[in-house]
Amino acid sequence: MTTFSELGIHKSYIKGLKELNIKNPTEIQETVIPILLESNTDLIGLAQTGTGKTAAFGLPVLHAIDKNKSEVQALIIAPTRELVQQIQKQLFRFTKYIDGKIFAEGVYGGEKMDRQIKALTRATHIVVATPGRLLDLVERGAVDISNVKILVLDEADEMLSMGFKEDLNKILKYNTKKRNTWLFSATMPDDIKSIIKNYMSPDAVRVEVNKNALVNENISHHYIQTNIKDKLNMVIRILEKRQDERGIIFCRTKAGTKTLAQQLQHEGFAVGALEGDMQQKERDKVMRAFKNESLQILVSTDVSARGIDVRDLSFVLHHQLPEHLDYYTHRSGRTARAGKTGQSIALIIPGEMQKVIDIQSALGITFREITM
Repeated sequence: MTTFSELGIHKSYIKGLKELNIKNPTEIQETVIPILLESNTDLIGLAQTGTGKTAAFGLPVLHAIDKNKSEVQALIIAPTRELVQQIQKQLFRFTKYIDGKIFAEGVYGGEKMDRQIKALTRATHIVVATPGRLLDLVERGAVDISNVKILVLDEADEMLSMGFKEDLNKILKYNTKKRNTWLFSATMPDDIKSIIKNYMSPDAVRVEVNKNALVNENISHHYIQTNIKDKLNMVIRILEKRQDERGIIFCRTKAGTKTLAQQLQHEGFAVGALEGDMQQKERDKVMRAFKNESLQILVSTDVSARGIDVRDLSFVLHHQLPEHLDYYTHRSGRTARAGKTGQSIALIIPGEMQKVIDIQSALGITFREITM
């Protein structure tokens, strides 16, 4: 096994990692860290969520900061508030034992602007941000990104599918000369390719982590044949069989999400809903309850589940299969994180079998039928 010190990580960080129970580098950390520590380069990383990306780019970012300069030297851009908070928290934990201080500030929508502007007046070395809020702050002159040496785009494909394309292009246009750009994405749609072409060096290093595993191999894929009127009963039976397990149920629409959550609450399940019309406060409340396990099941739309990282989810249930293949990968990737196993279960109504066949061949996975 390779160790973090063999990769070139400083002793004081390794102590912080040990405390977080991060002992051996994951595949992406082992591949990316030496490259980013030693060379001044742009990097394109193809990697799923849950592969250990945060430490893979976070540790090299921390190593590159000059603590004596109080300017913003690195930008990390991520699609959702949850992911921004998570990355910021990780960076803070990594730096627990280092000499001197490295300050990382998180900025995102759904929170008072003036509070964030005030926080940014303190010494800040790293800004972790969602694209929209970052652009706002840059345009107001509240954050100066002209001395940024490293710009990280995390989950770039999710940012684009959430409609951040223009914001990203504007941010990327700033100070292109001086910086290195590190882009991480689970998929490579055309929009990502054009970002790479327009804003990154043609010599960018490309890294692909377990490229055959488009979908994490610790996930088993299942389908259950049912029909529209039996769907609710089917969901109830699945949940009754899994009373001690936690999971997410995906619906295609906001209305469907609300209705199903209410029906399940009515049946006595500890369920919360996440959908696009919710206030950020409500959303945070549901996420807190789910994380501290007072809620056992989340019902969510595809967009609302972005950026959620909850450990120990044993299953994902597709109330309907998603429209896009990428969504199947994003959805099922919410389970089986950090080396654990998980189940992805799809409810199939007559006429949808072809979809299952398409997903199997596109993602190289095998679905097994479950009969109830």
